Formats: sequence, structure tokens, C-alpha cells
Amino acid sequence: MKYRKLGNSELLVSEISLGSWGVNEGVERQNAEACIRKAFDLGINFIDTSNSYAAGGAESFLGEVLQGIERSHYLLATKVFFPMSPTDKGLSAPQILKQIDASLSRLRTDYVDLYQCHRYDPETPLEETMTALTEVVRQGKARYIGFSEWSPDQIQAAFSFADTEHFVSSQPQYSMLWRNPEAEVFPLCAANGIGQIVWSPLAQGVLTGKYQPQQAPPKDSRAANDQMNWYLLEELFSDRILTAVQQLKPIAQEVGVSMSQLALAWVLRSEYVVSAIIGASRPEQIVDNAAASGLKLSDEVLAAIDRILGSVIRKY
Repeated sequence: MKYRKLGNSELLVSEISLGSWGVNEGVERQNAEACIRKAFDLGINFIDTSNSYAAGGAESFLGEVLQGIERSHYLLATKVFFPMSPTDKGLSAPQILKQIDASLSRLRTDYVDLYQCHRYDPETPLEETMTALTEVVRQGKARYIGFSEWSPDQIQAAFSFADTEHFVSSQPQYSMLWRNPEAEVFPLCAANGIGQIVWSPLAQGVLTGKYQPQQAPPKDSRAANDQMNWYLLEELFSDRILTAVQQLKPIAQEVGVSMSQLALAWVLRSEYVVSAIIGASRPEQIVDNAAASGLKLSDEVLAAIDRILGSVIRKY
């Protein structure tokens, strides 16, 4: 496993990191525990979660599973913004200060390494949000702060306040099929000491090649799980995208890698990307994905990928 420095922080993050969105959302507990153990065995040191995943259930699960593991051996990140109740939501100062304590209680730890704004809150003055996040850091409850899916203007505005902590991480959606952050978000963040920890690098599993056009999804797949279907983008599973993805299989075979490894290596080719967050329901998926760390794709392979996907990139 290779590691990269996260922005202007002291955190060395594994190139492949483990998400916990699926915990209590269709992934059996026994498998989820086995995935975490396998991730640690393979050198993955960064676990990403949120207070909103399974309404706190993901954090509680991690708090139980991580007991007994030396805290300095892994990096733990969580997020705040989405509703925990009809009145508990957003990025106001009272909410941030309330939710960090609730997250730490569920996680059974004194601090998180990274505390992230899950989205931007247009209903709260940004200075209030930044001041509250600064208080969280200076109280020792988080080492660093980050955000997910902020626009360039929102990111730029966060730099304008004196005596507040600076963001060190951005968490955008990014994959072969979804390249929107490349134009503005990546260079803006790099110029301000912010690294990218990207989500959905496998495009909700589409880039694994397991979904065939004009065929029902495999019974054990995320797309076939009724609990998860709300999260899937209908256009992402269109025949035109699935057909294009199938054309990547000969490239993966020629390189000698799995489709997942090809997609993850493509994401990690970027100098802006620190880590790619994966989700897994079985330990063998962790093994396959972790092998993408350190994998280099030639210019010819990258050009071939662009030729195949050119008609579907940024089209959904």
C-alpha cells in the first residue's frame, strides 16, 4: 500500500481508503467486520464515515469494531450536515458542536482525524460554520477539517476569515465517468493546500463491469438491493453507459488488472488525488481494490480509455 500526504496536514493517507456508507444499509455485520480487518491487514489506514449513515449506526458500528485497536494505527474521518432529526441538521455553530460530541460518543474515541462538512449549508453564515469548526479543532476533538461537494465559489469564500482553521481536504465524486471536479475544484484546492479524497471512484460499481446492458443486475449487487436503489443515478445505469464500460474489459485484460483496479488506478493517476474511498461487502473486494495502489497506467492506456468513454463522460 502506498501513502500520500493530505493537503497541508501531517496525515499520511493510504491511496485506498474504506468507506462505511453500506454499514447497516444492506451489508451484513459479519462481512462488514471482516472487511475492516482485511483493510487493516492490507495497509489501508483511513476510514471514512458520517453521522448520517444509518442514522448514526455506521459510527456506532465502527466504535464497537475499532475497540482494542491502537488509535494511532488508523485515521478516522466523519462528517456533519444531513438531518439526524427534523431539527438537528445543517452547519450552524450549535449543530456542529452538538454533532461532534455525538459522533465521538458513538465512535468511542476522543477525537477524529478529519471532521468534514458533508455539504455546504446555505442557511448558515459561512463565518459561523468556520468559527465552529475552528473551535472543534482547538478543543482537540478533531485534528483537521474538510468538506464534501462544495463549489469553487464556496471553497474560495472559506479562505476569507481571519483566525479560523483552514480546510485540508475535499471529498468530491470522481471517476472515469464523472470528471467535473477536474476543471476548477482540483486546481483551486491544490493552490490552497487542500487534497482530494474522492468518493464513488467505481461509479456505484458500474466501472467494475458487472452490470450488463439490457440485463437485470446481479442479485448480490448494490443495484439489486432495494435499500440502496434510492442512491443510484438512473442515467448511470443506462444502456449507453453500460455498453461503453464493457468496452474497457479488453484494456484491463491487456494490462493484466481487474476492472476495479483499472478504474482506481485511473483515479489515482491524478496528482491532486490523495485517496480513493471504496465500499465493500466482502473481504475479497478489499483485496482486489487495494492492489490498485501503486499501479501506473501508460499514456496509451489512458488515451484508449478516453476514446471509449468520450461520448458518455459528464453526460449524466
